[in-house]
Amino acid sequence: MSMGIVSDNDFDSELDELTPLQNGDKKAIIQNINKGRGEGNVEVPEGLRKLIGEESAINGRASAIELANNFDVSPSSVSAYNKGSHSTATYEDRPDLGYINGRKQYIAKKARNRLVLALNSLTLDKINEAKAKDIAGVAKDMSAVIRNMEPEVLRNNNGSGGPTFIFYSPQFRSEGVFDVVHVKE
Repeated sequence: MSMGIVSDNDFDSELDELTPLQNGDKKAIIQNINKGRGEGNVEVPEGLRKLIGEESAINGRASAIELANNFDVSPSSVSAYNKGSHSTATYEDRPDLGYINGRKQYIAKKARNRLVLALNSLTLDKINEAKAKDIAGVAKDMSAVIRNMEPEVLRNNNGSGGPTFIFYSPQFRSEGVFDVVHVKE
């Protein structure tokens, strides 16, 4: 029997040849293979979590939800995977954030290369021609892609990603606040 896709009639005729012999022996064992997560297992595999998170971060939530629907993954899980988390209950713990940021950096690097090509193509000759607007549009679009693909920076308490400087200055007090001591000389 050849391997591949066969008609139902061919399959049934081959299956009849594999029926049990009269003495109870079998020529072959036909076993259905369950694919997927398995019965009762609700955990989404790590590779799929990363793929859905990457899809959401790069191509948008709608695209990621469409992909997730193919694997019976909920839209709320898509939101968690986009943030690098494994579930909506553990947004603080984000083990896949490095992977998501790495994929964003890869796209941003490609956009930077295209931006440099577009800027290098913007010569005086092309500026004099009408196509300079098109090249400037490409440069603008690539810079927007870079800005959107910049990895998320964990921020400190004051909302910025950099160091915090605190300056203390003494308060001004008038002379009337202080006690006056008269001294004889």
